[in-house]
Amino acid sequence: MKDRKPWQNLRFRLVAWYSLLAGLSMLVSDGFMYLRFRQTLFDQIDNALEVTAIQALKNLDDEVDILMFDPNQETPVLSSLLNDAGVEIYLLGQDGSVKEHFGNSLVLPTQTSLKSGFKTHVTENGRWRLYTQEILSHQARPPGWLTVARSLQPVDATLQNVLNQHILKIPLLLGIVGLGGFLMANRALKPIGQITHMAEQVRVSGDLTQRIHYQSTTDDELARLARMFDEMLDSLQATFEQEKRFTAYVSHELRTPLTALKGRLHLALSQPRSAESYREALQAIEQDVDWLIQLSRDLLLLARLEQHHQDIHVEPVDLSDLLTAIAEQIQPLADLQHLQFSTHIPPNLQMQGSPDHLIRLFLNLLDNAVKYTPAPGRISLTASTQGHGIQVSISDTGIGIAPEHVPHLFERFYRAEKSRSRTIGGTGLGLAIAQEIAHRHQGAIAVQSQPGQNTTFTVTFP
Repeated sequence: MKDRKPWQNLRFRLVAWYSLLAGLSMLVSDGFMYLRFRQTLFDQIDNALEVTAIQALKNLDDEVDILMFDPNQETPVLSSLLNDAGVEIYLLGQDGSVKEHFGNSLVLPTQTSLKSGFKTHVTENGRWRLYTQEILSHQARPPGWLTVARSLQPVDATLQNVLNQHILKIPLLLGIVGLGGFLMANRALKPIGQITHMAEQVRVSGDLTQRIHYQSTTDDELARLARMFDEMLDSLQATFEQEKRFTAYVSHELRTPLTALKGRLHLALSQPRSAESYREALQAIEQDVDWLIQLSRDLLLLARLEQHHQDIHVEPVDLSDLLTAIAEQIQPLADLQHLQFSTHIPPNLQMQGSPDHLIRLFLNLLDNAVKYTPAPGRISLTASTQGHGIQVSISDTGIGIAPEHVPHLFERFYRAEKSRSRTIGGTGLGLAIAQEIAHRHQGAIAVQSQPGQNTTFTVTFP
């Protein structure tokens, strides 16, 4: 960071771009204005030269056989122009020689070929604007040329003054633009600086509780960026806390059976026992190992579902047949617990899904209903169409769930009651797996329960 070059700083680049664009804009604008102003001045001079030429032609002497001005006429216009505007007038013969002139500042070069029009002539005294017009013969007067000249020194001085003002103005305006750009860049990049500082603090300390809390009167892009960064930290914090709880839950769930295994093995090996005692110990160990295998399978399945690594082969599924088959598997368990199990499944409920995962979903929900419904209770499995979707409800008259536990039911290893432990089966992941399977089918699970009366899980598929 300390070795970063100036052009690698975003503020420097923004100010540089502001200044460059402002400088180019001023150059283009001032250049256009300068050229237009210069053209306007030349147009005024050319118009004045044309008017002077017309007045000069009126003062020619038509009664003599040489080119000259009539000495009997007054020339107020010519005198005024000569005195006030620095205009000079030259009568030229056909060969370009000077016959008569007003003014001595300009020395015309000898010209053998003359033509009408305007041109700019450069001398030691500066630049001059010339207007040449052909004089036709009239009565005794021979033909020739009339040249009217005016010094461009005032025009050049004016243009130079304008150019100097523009040149002096550019650094001042660029300084103002640069300062304003720096202030604007600082204000615009303030949230980014706060985000960078916050990210650095989070990286160093690992504390995800820190937030930017950027306050802005306008809901602009940077304010939304800062708000989204805070929301991202909220999400990360919730994810890390969930993973931390999950790790603690897994450690606890694994420690209990492993401790039991260790105790049974130590007890079995502590002294010689009968074959029947060894058989009982091995059977108990087998139960613990089976539970550990089931836990590991559930953990692996849940992890793959959450990370979308578990491939779900979607195919057309007749949900009516699938639910009927599942009900047939659950019926013996319900009879064993002396529960009344009823179904209402209309025919031809079609959807796209994975039969294996759907079986796992509904078996989990029905298995929970059987486990937590005391005899003589009732369990019902109902399916129906709702608009463009399918709704499956599993209701029981079991022990119910307290309202404070309902929002946490689908969390991993969450158990609402102490009785809901692995002593009656299950790994504490069944509802979490069921929810992930429903999500992978673009569906959702909802639960309604009244403690001591009933519980209903509703699964909705598009």
